Amino acid sequence: MILFEKDPTLEWGFIYDIEMNSEEFKRQLINSETNDERSDFCRKLVLHGTPFIFYGKEHEYYEFRKKIANHFKVSFHEVYITGSAKLGFSPYKNKEFDLDSDIDVAIISEKLFEEIMWKVNKFQLDYRGARKTPHQSEVRQYHDFLEYTALGWIRPDKLPISFQMKELKDQWFQFFNSLSYGRSEVGNYKVSAGVFKTYQHFESYIISGLTQLRNQIKLQSFNNDKSN
Repeated sequence: MILFEKDPTLEWGFIYDIEMNSEEFKRQLINSETNDERSDFCRKLVLHGTPFIFYGKEHEYYEFRKKIANHFKVSFHEVYITGSAKLGFSPYKNKEFDLDSDIDVAIISEKLFEEIMWKVNKFQLDYRGARKTPHQSEVRQYHDFLEYTALGWIRPDKLPISFQMKELKDQWFQFFNSLSYGRSEVGNYKVSAGVFKTYQHFESYIISGLTQLRNQIKLQSFNNDKSN
């Protein structure tokens, strides 16, 4: 899949002349030295454009997004595909996209975010008043859920299964299961999804992950140089 390479002769330039893979992605990430450059890198390569899984199939991509948008009553442009299904590889796992990979969907909707959090609010009030007593393993999972929501990201897989949360969780996974394994335009893959409160939360989370990856690569390179 042909993507972008940064041209060192241009201040912000990316050109279409190489085959993108995990190693090339990391090389360009290392070259993104400023916050502005990393933002451009993230927007051009990670967030926007047709995903790898739908390369050359833009109409199918639209229909897939439309199904999700209609179900949750959001606009189709608020539905994104992220991760290895977007890039064709995972720079974090050093792994190509394959049949064992998931299709990771991000829904950007403050309205949907608040609707889910209102249901969580009721659970939290009951939990605080000791009327709900989840298992200890669920408590740890729920704390993880709250940590992600502080970042503006709802991860339904982290919801407790107790009480009314089970109904919400079941409905969520039943819908995305209906899009998985050959039952939608995306093909024979599992579809997973989460909700970001705003685009800014989504972009900030992705850029933060890329910055951490960049720091890890630089540290590993430094340690390798020291050992040689």
